[in-house]
Amino acid sequence: MILDEAAVHALLRMEDLIPAMAGALADLSAGKVVQPMRVMLPVSEHQGFLGIMPAYAGALGAKLVTFYPNNQGVPSHHATILLFRPETGEPLVSMDGRLITEMRTGAVSAVATQHLARADASVLGILGAGVQARSHLEAMRLVRKFREVRVWSPRNAGAFAAQFGVRAAASAEEAVRGADVVVVATTSQTPVLRGAWLGPGAHVNAVGAPRPTWRELDDEVLRKSRLYVESREAATSESGDVIAAGQVFAEIGEVVRGLKPGRQSASEITLFKSVGVAVEDVVTAGLVYRKALDR
Repeated sequence: MILDEAAVHALLRMEDLIPAMAGALADLSAGKVVQPMRVMLPVSEHQGFLGIMPAYAGALGAKLVTFYPNNQGVPSHHATILLFRPETGEPLVSMDGRLITEMRTGAVSAVATQHLARADASVLGILGAGVQARSHLEAMRLVRKFREVRVWSPRNAGAFAAQFGVRAAASAEEAVRGADVVVVATTSQTPVLRGAWLGPGAHVNAVGAPRPTWRELDDEVLRKSRLYVESREAATSESGDVIAAGQVFAEIGEVVRGLKPGRQSASEITLFKSVGVAVEDVVTAGLVYRKALDR
């Protein structure tokens, strides 16, 4: 079976994906997932990377993903996901992984937001105006009721705001100050979010800067926040922000399982730093494959 992006789009719904990601992260933290570290192959002459991401979590498969952060006019990520029959190793399906990467990242942040954002969160600030901003806007609206959404981007905030009926902010600071939930979804390799802008009770989902020498959060964000990740192993190896923080409070899967607390007070600042892990892609692809078989 071969499923292109249009086929994946017809089968995958964020409403189904959020609980699937909660289960995948819980299984990961419970040690039920076989998932080696991602291999990142630099394509230095073109400022890109090729990532290889296998996992076994009931579904067996791997994602091949390219990351070209300087792309203009085409997405920064492209991907293919392969699934195999666990019992025999036979290939089952090849599917486009670009949309899956986009949607599962937003869904994972939604799981974190369910457990870490205040229940009365009503203002959302988004830094970035690309596909991850779009995915996160959809996902965040499924887990919290926002009366105001602000977006900032150095280039595309106005067009994004017009398309999705939100407000374009003149600066990153304007988008963030007073926001209850903040999404950082840019390709920046240096900090774009400053801790001085975060008010008491804020929750941050940060999904960029997936390299050990890159940062999207300044030291003040890390100092003020309680830090949660998908995988300690992956985050402490791949995320410059997590490396700089020096310690992780919990994996989100531990919170889903009730082993570690989520938000503990109305005033604390919580931070979920995502690097993206293979189980998210393989479980999402399994969901798409099962829906394709049911058609």
